[in-house]
Amino acid sequence: MERIDKDLRTTRRYDACMQDRRLESRMLCADVVDAFWIGSDGERQSANALLEDISTSGACLQFESAVPLGVNLAWGAPRQQFTGEVRYCVYREIGYFVGVEFGPQSKWSEKAFKPQHLLDLQHLAASAKKAH
Repeated sequence: MERIDKDLRTTRRYDACMQDRRLESRMLCADVVDAFWIGSDGERQSANALLEDISTSGACLQFESAVPLGVNLAWGAPRQQFTGEVRYCVYREIGYFVGVEFGPQSKWSEKAFKPQHLLDLQHLAASAKKAH
C-alpha cells in the first residue's frame, strides 16, 4: 500500500508540474541538441534530444527515455550554454517530453541562439489577421 501511495504522490507531482507557468510566448522549434545531467548514481548521463519549443524562461525537449524530475539539465549552443531544472517529464506517444525551467544565467534570446527551425505562432497569427 505504501508503494501505491508513493506512486500516486509522484503522479500528482508530475500533473502539478505539467501546468504551463510560462507567461511569455513559446516559439515552436526543431533542433537536435546534446543534453546532459548528473544521475542519481552521481554519474554524468547524456542523450540526444529534440528541442520542441523555447521561451525566455524555459524549453521543452523530447527524449527517447525519461529524465528525472528536479535534476539540472544542460545543453550547449555555439554562443550560449543552457542550464535549468527539469520540472516535468511525461510520455506522449512518440517519446518523453521534458520541461526545463532555465536558471538565471540561461535566459534565451533569438540573438544568442536561433534553433534550426523556429516558428513564432503569435507573429504568424498577427500576419494572418492583417491579411484578412
